[in-house]
Amino acid sequence: MTYTNTALITGASSGIGLELARLHAQQGGDLVLVARSEGKLNMLKNELEQAYGVNACVITADLTDPDSAQQIYTATRQQGIEVDILINNAGFGGHGFFHERELQTDLEMIQVNISSLIALTHLFVQDMTARKSGKILNVSSTASFIPGPLQATYYATKAFVTSFSQALAEELKEQGISVTALCPGAVATEFAKTGNLEELAVFKQGKSATSVAKCGYQAMQKGKLLAFNEPVLNFLLNWIVPLLPRSLVLSMSRRTMEK
Repeated sequence: MTYTNTALITGASSGIGLELARLHAQQGGDLVLVARSEGKLNMLKNELEQAYGVNACVITADLTDPDSAQQIYTATRQQGIEVDILINNAGFGGHGFFHERELQTDLEMIQVNISSLIALTHLFVQDMTARKSGKILNVSSTASFIPGPLQATYYATKAFVTSFSQALAEELKEQGISVTALCPGAVATEFAKTGNLEELAVFKQGKSATSVAKCGYQAMQKGKLLAFNEPVLNFLLNWIVPLLPRSLVLSMSRRTMEK
């Protein structure tokens, strides 16, 4: 089986990752679908193959495992799949005072949101630089532009993702490789439920995963550095927030996370 214009998507079983997979399949691209839920991935595989006539490969992996990135890369190599587009979408958050949260949970958050993203990028970018082509889409957040009291670790991980993505984009631009960071506001997905964020007003008004995925996918195709699905947040974070006293920014950020 020959794969062409192949996108590897982590966290593909639900939310933004699932919608990104649908978008890519609609464009006739093949897929490598990665998540923990084999059942959900196989359902998506069957849906996309039947609806769009594409090829989809399922790889079950838990990105909290430090070895998972190498296992994913090895699996694609063994099947002779060349990944043209890497979409690092998997990630999770969590609510509460840092000192009251389970340390292991936050360490796993760092593993998924940062360490596995870095490892996957490092592995697949070797092949991209060898052929001087490729695209990388890292799903970050508007949370990456400010500190996040009551989500301290999550906001910090996304700050890393946005910074890393832009630096990598500069390094790789002469290699024919683009790197885009998607920075959405609140999104109506399972993220809020798993992160104990459902009661927050901002998530009750979250944008659809479909609209966010479309924003990110289009920006990636154009090779943009950053993609914001909400222009108002883009303006506030880039032009207003930097001018405000830091204590005020922290206070405002905390209020959005208070239940």
